[in-house]
Amino acid sequence: MSTLLITGGTVVSSTGRSRADVLVDGERIVAVLEPGSTLLGTDLTASVDRVVDATGKYVIPGGIDAHTHMQLPFGGTEASDTFESGTTAAAWGGTTSIIDFAVQKTGEAVETGLEAWHEKARGNCAVDYGFHQIIGGVDEQSLKAMETLLDEGISSYKLFMAYPGVFYSDDAQILKAMQKAAELGLLTMMHAENGPAIDVLAQQLHDQGKTTPYFHGIARAWQMEEEATHRAIMLADLTESPLYVVHVSAKQAVDQIAAARDRGRNVFGETCPQYLYLSLEEQLGATGDPAWGEFEGAKWVCSTPLRSRAEGHQDAMWQGLRTNDLQMVSTDHCPFCMKDQKELGRGDFRAIPNGIGSVEHRLDLMYQGVVTGEITLERWVELTSTTPARMFGLHGTKGVIAPGADADIVVYDPAGHTSIGVGKTHHMNMDHSAWEGYEVDGHVDVVVSRGSVLVSDGEFHGRAGHGRYLKRGLTQYLV
Repeated sequence: MSTLLITGGTVVSSTGRSRADVLVDGERIVAVLEPGSTLLGTDLTASVDRVVDATGKYVIPGGIDAHTHMQLPFGGTEASDTFESGTTAAAWGGTTSIIDFAVQKTGEAVETGLEAWHEKARGNCAVDYGFHQIIGGVDEQSLKAMETLLDEGISSYKLFMAYPGVFYSDDAQILKAMQKAAELGLLTMMHAENGPAIDVLAQQLHDQGKTTPYFHGIARAWQMEEEATHRAIMLADLTESPLYVVHVSAKQAVDQIAAARDRGRNVFGETCPQYLYLSLEEQLGATGDPAWGEFEGAKWVCSTPLRSRAEGHQDAMWQGLRTNDLQMVSTDHCPFCMKDQKELGRGDFRAIPNGIGSVEHRLDLMYQGVVTGEITLERWVELTSTTPARMFGLHGTKGVIAPGADADIVVYDPAGHTSIGVGKTHHMNMDHSAWEGYEVDGHVDVVVSRGSVLVSDGEFHGRAGHGRYLKRGLTQYLV
């Protein structure tokens, strides 16, 4: 096994920072040492296979993006990133583990959907990967199949209160699934939007000739997210099932989560970079015209949708992260190209495939929040690595720089600079970037996954097949 020493850097954890050297042997961290430490009187730099100089830089645990959708069939097409291209892009951005979603479609066996996702990912991932399980059809068979998920290393599953006819579960189905989850110790993940009501609003807008991408967000009004979030919390409260609300975008939904947490309930919330930085106004363009560019706003169509900056939703997301009413930042990475994919919805916003590609940029975008004073350096690490590991049963192996943990390490240069956009830092399989023109005051310099250097000196040294499947345990985040 090869050895690696990272010297001279500042190791940052969720609880503090200190100057330290990190020694790696094979795939694991074996020691976090005082700078310049020796081993039996021998200079460590002379006794290891490789030395990485991190002087003036931060040494942090590899990022964990706990919400991605590689190769997801959706809206008559499929997410444009394969497991190979998506995890390669993740590595470039300092993410060394992803948790994707295996999909059970209505009428299909849970086991069939899970095996299909194993087939897609197996041997193709550049970083480690795990799965949540989407239950797209709650019935007696799928409820029985939930009993086998822990044996597969899957301790979380997802339900949808949106997308009638595709993934939608009604309240009775949600109740039954949560009862089973509480019995098994599974974490319920919820897409919280009132799908049937949204469909009515969308149809009404379409009938009025309001068909441009801007109206996607109008149809998915914040009231639809707040109502569904409250309803999910009440069902979780009744069944005593821990609840994790995905991609929170509305400040009113944060208020619902905060109120539940104030009552001592195991309710958690995730937001995404797009809800911190982007807004519904982006889809209006410089003129403020809903017809702007006719279709340009499609690049920002995602669900939950972007929210109005004038209403303060973005500030509320940052505040929720500071107060821990929101515990994590994932990407909901679900990329679609404009040509031949997003264009399916030209003339009808309802047919635009929903999704934004961000898996490569999460660590950088969140670091910019450190630069601007929105969060601390330690909170940056907590949100992007340590809490995802704790929330999804990986803590101790992932999310920390400590002896015995996997050697998933990022050397981050605060004096560096990252320009985001196609032809700049963009390795995702997309023909555009929702983040075109964004500038970040920091840079991912070196990325190590289980002791292997994937990125250094501006080059990719990883390979498809390096990533291993992560069998996860129960959540370690409950109160």
